[in-house]
Amino acid sequence: MIARVIVDVPTRATDRPFDYSIPAEMEGWVEIGSRVGVPFGGRVLQGFVIGIAPFADIDVKRLKPIAELLDHIPPLSPDLVELAQWISEKYCCPWTTALQVMIPAALKGKADSVVTLSEEALEDEAGLLLEDAEPWFQYIRQHGEVRLALLQERFPGAAAGIKAAIQRGTLLEEVSIRDRLKVRKVLTVFPPENEAAVLAELAASSSRAAKQQEAARYMLENPEPISLAALAQALSTTTGTIRGAAEKGWLSIRETEQRRDPYAGRGFKRTEPLPLTEGQQAVYDEIAETLDNEASRVFLLHGVTGSGKTEVYLQAIARCLEDERQAIVLVPEIALTPQMVERFKGRFGDAVAVMHSRLSNGERYDEWRKIREGRAEVVVGARSAVFAPFKRVGLIIIDEEHESSYKQEESPKYHARDVAVQRAKQHHAIVILGSATPSLESFAAASASRSQQESQAGASSSAKRGATLLPMPERVAGRPLPKVHLIDMRDELKGGNRSMFSRQLHEALLLRLERGEQSVLLLNRRGYSTFVMCRSCGYTAQCPHCDISLTYHQKSKVLRCHYCGHSEQAPEKCPSCESEHIRFFGTGTQRVEEELAKLFPGIRVIRMDVDTTTEKGSHEKWLTMFGDRQADVLLGTQMVAKGLDFPYVTLVGVIAADTSLHLPDFRAAEKTFQLLTQVAGRAGRHELPGEVIVQTYNPEHYAITSAQHHDYSAFVQEELKHRRFMAYPPFCRLILVTLSHEQLALLISEGEKLASTLRDLARAAGIKSSDDGDGSRFIDILGPVASPIPRMKDRYRFQCMIKYRGNVGAADLLKQAISLLSGSNGQPPVTMSVDVDPQVIL
Repeated sequence: MIARVIVDVPTRATDRPFDYSIPAEMEGWVEIGSRVGVPFGGRVLQGFVIGIAPFADIDVKRLKPIAELLDHIPPLSPDLVELAQWISEKYCCPWTTALQVMIPAALKGKADSVVTLSEEALEDEAGLLLEDAEPWFQYIRQHGEVRLALLQERFPGAAAGIKAAIQRGTLLEEVSIRDRLKVRKVLTVFPPENEAAVLAELAASSSRAAKQQEAARYMLENPEPISLAALAQALSTTTGTIRGAAEKGWLSIRETEQRRDPYAGRGFKRTEPLPLTEGQQAVYDEIAETLDNEASRVFLLHGVTGSGKTEVYLQAIARCLEDERQAIVLVPEIALTPQMVERFKGRFGDAVAVMHSRLSNGERYDEWRKIREGRAEVVVGARSAVFAPFKRVGLIIIDEEHESSYKQEESPKYHARDVAVQRAKQHHAIVILGSATPSLESFAAASASRSQQESQAGASSSAKRGATLLPMPERVAGRPLPKVHLIDMRDELKGGNRSMFSRQLHEALLLRLERGEQSVLLLNRRGYSTFVMCRSCGYTAQCPHCDISLTYHQKSKVLRCHYCGHSEQAPEKCPSCESEHIRFFGTGTQRVEEELAKLFPGIRVIRMDVDTTTEKGSHEKWLTMFGDRQADVLLGTQMVAKGLDFPYVTLVGVIAADTSLHLPDFRAAEKTFQLLTQVAGRAGRHELPGEVIVQTYNPEHYAITSAQHHDYSAFVQEELKHRRFMAYPPFCRLILVTLSHEQLALLISEGEKLASTLRDLARAAGIKSSDDGDGSRFIDILGPVASPIPRMKDRYRFQCMIKYRGNVGAADLLKQAISLLSGSNGQPPVTMSVDVDPQVIL
């Protein structure tokens, strides 16, 4: 048989299957989705089997055989291999990159050399070999198989001798693929098999082995297996004593797998389904009917904050599990709080696996195996959980579907929402997109689908129906949405208030402190100050590697670049003119925390941003403290705006609503509206009424006034006018190509060639080059121009934007253009990053 293998070399020249023969001993083991080690260009590399076929017209002798099989159970199922091909084609990335993103980091193996002694060396007892006296040689003789890298590390001066021994054949070198992580094994103590015989022996034995007898009796009385270390600790003895008891047959010691459970020892209170409101019931009924029909369909669940979307999710999952199908729940990384995990674990217990970036590689690997082995029926996780190795997916839920974090920013630059829809088609499953502020693309698609349904009343197939809009416009129990006050900070300045807090926000915070209630403050900018400037000469502290100003961090007293990580000590004098008039401008979360302490002595503040949540478990620690009312104020960046539900939060304050409003991004207004609406929804979610105070310098902007009135429709109506006029999504599609290189002249030249080649190819294909508003297909190539951040990590950056609509095949045209520009090695002279349907264009 022939295996068609995608080799783990992510270049355009190698982005195709290569044929290898399957050795006889591997037949029956090698399947589609198997990981294999294959010889490639003089090395052994990891590869994925994407097809198997019998020998055809190929000269069998010319084919190299597969060197090794890395997994006896393939880590990828055939449907995931098929999905990887779809991702590769849609997002213009190498096939191997799409395959790699589907497996945990622990399985991303790399080639490793292992040396062993030859038969001649093993039989040399008289010490006749040249290497007999060498310490490294004795080390190999003692340990058997030894990694070459370990040998180099232990005996750094022995390189010449080891090389010579390999060349002479005294040492045999074998290259294999090693995973970065293995199953964790632990020595475990078990009770004896013949308990009666052991009891008789213990009764007859002397008291000299008292501790060994104690260990044996302990295991007879407590037959549950226990780790060797834990038993030694429990009996205040040594592991050697317990091993001695095992040698006498009084107990047994075996190596067992120890699963790394991130929630081990945590108890989750079981919850029962809640009665649904009329709005929830209507939504649930439509979802349940589709689940029963096993039809592939997409629902857009548009429910205001606090409308009970999570309870609908939970009951839909329960219905899915009744049909013996599995469910995937995606939530934004920053919203994957302990509260969210608790809701799903509380309802479905150990059937839930959790996958997110704050788990260790080992924990993620074991959670992934829990899914693959069928011990989990529900997975809750960030975007990569869409690739969970389930066999019968019935339901995929994407909560807060508008979040840009569902788009991966490094290759493969996939969007989890689109991948989920494609995977649902493979499994005849349902996708639920849930949000209080749906993305304009999703909302426009659902609205267009609804109009089409109304015009085609007789259409019955789910294919014709497409996305279905499910509205939930009211909060549970009829609770009102919080009242939102807009504060014009220009008026505050005119009135002599130079503080970062308006008078109304100051009074509202004071009132909550007096009542013992809690507040959430949002400032979507971490650090202490946005930039550092000299008031004498105008010098601004810039990153030496990026064209961006450095941010001052008060606690460490350093200036840091939030793009490349460069840091340096904050200057006391201006480095340019040596003036002492160097000042910190702008406001970050650290500065707000300091100001709160000054204005409200004794106030208890928890700050949550990237700087305070780097340690493992820090999210859970801070939110648990806040939930236990150990703090009065939760201050943070956008991570405090989503997924939080605390009954005593009655005030939400937004320090600067304009932070993202004027960014050079066509989605700036949409992101501002979404963030304000989401954070406003944290207030008044239970019995106590909520209040929201938004501080802004643009109180008349439609994104801010629409958020004030919780009016999604008004925002959409106004925003779509701008999008239609400028021909931006949802009225067209985008591909962003970012080119980077150390040499600016070469970069500009290659950028011009790319744009020119694309225009020529589009012209040859008969595609219009401009949008005349008639809805027909067109393609427009903008640029190349310098990126908004023109230099990053010492590389200059230019970008081309491709706008298109209709059946254009823009991705194929781009691939053709890049291949025409590529050199003899199949790679273009400059680095090109392709982002299909970009969420961020900075």
